[in-house]
Amino acid sequence: MATVSEIMRRSIPLLTAEMSITEALDKLLSSGLSGLPVVNTQRNIIGFFSEQDCIPTLVKASYHCDNRVTVNDIMYKEPLTVSPDSDVFELARLMGGAKPKLYPVIEDNKVVGMVTRHQVMQFLNEKLQTCTISY
Repeated sequence: MATVSEIMRRSIPLLTAEMSITEALDKLLSSGLSGLPVVNTQRNIIGFFSEQDCIPTLVKASYHCDNRVTVNDIMYKEPLTVSPDSDVFELARLMGGAKPKLYPVIEDNKVVGMVTRHQVMQFLNEKLQTCTISY
């Protein structure tokens, strides 16, 4: 079984709920990801901050020059996660539906990485390329 730990990105920026929207956006935009986990001081996940969730608030805040908005005001408070031991094929099945395009990877209640649909597709493509056809 192929596991998420084989394909996940281990080094990712983490956000806090108290962080300003501008600081969070700087981290998000420089990460190359479309969302980042929000953690408490123990690195336990408490939310998820995504581009999609952020845009409506960002439009309003930037129009009114309101920089008081924090990550807590925007974050999704019940994020879906996977473990490093999760099966890549099962995750691919979930990603093929209406589920998120990226998942925080959690081990012992701590964020240890992120896995994206791109990484899953790359893994599946490499797997397919090693297949041989026999008739």
